[in-house]
Amino acid sequence: MGLAVWTTDQAGPFQTKPYLGHSWQPSGQPQRQAHEYIRNGTAKLLTLFHPADGQVRVKGVTRCPNTVLHPWLKQELTQILAGLPQPAAVLEPTENRTRWEVWFEGLSERPDLPPDLPPLRLLLVIDNLAGHKSDSLVQWFFSQGIIPLYTPLGGSWLNMAESLQRILERRALDGQHPTTPAQIIDWFETAARSWNREPTPFEWGGKRAARRVRSRQRRQALQALAGSGACIRRPIRRRKTIIEKWRSTCQVTH
Repeated sequence: MGLAVWTTDQAGPFQTKPYLGHSWQPSGQPQRQAHEYIRNGTAKLLTLFHPADGQVRVKGVTRCPNTVLHPWLKQELTQILAGLPQPAAVLEPTENRTRWEVWFEGLSERPDLPPDLPPLRLLLVIDNLAGHKSDSLVQWFFSQGIIPLYTPLGGSWLNMAESLQRILERRALDGQHPTTPAQIIDWFETAARSWNREPTPFEWGGKRAARRVRSRQRRQALQALAGSGACIRRPIRRRKTIIEKWRSTCQVTH
């Protein structure tokens, strides 16, 4: 249908603490703090991801209420829409409404579409949080030609922005020890700028899926050669069933 697809998500909170790296592991016990201990603060990452070309738009924040998230989404989506080509043909109102309603087929709860709908221009994959379903935000989406597609309960993995957030988290924080939320935000935004210089488009069943398949095959091959690799010093005692207990208490008679 020639529609642009973007995904959005919020990652975090990320704490000011040491993060594991590939070349080191923590030793000893975690430091204990008194109950009056106050953390240095946390940071979150607002993300808009374009799977077709891999471009990402991010903003680091220390808190993420609707008063912070909604203006950022509107600002970024307005810029994205400005860069999209205008619809080639103007559809009749009935045909245009049908084009909108086809995306809500099969849903138990359908949104109330306004009577006057603009041409459909963008699909936005977004989590089904209550703040993402506020009437003011949804009506703004509709007025701009955007359909919000909410991921189902337990299906947040369908939001491709989450996959990219995990990549940015590894690049920004692995092996690091941030001391302030501002430092975390700076590292995330730097990682996003580096990613955008050579972005990778998202493909279902692409290279990452192939790597997971190869890794699973290697594990299965090792298990076939040497078992699970687990060992214990003492055998694990299995509890007797009721029938086994009854048999052990019965006397053998001749």
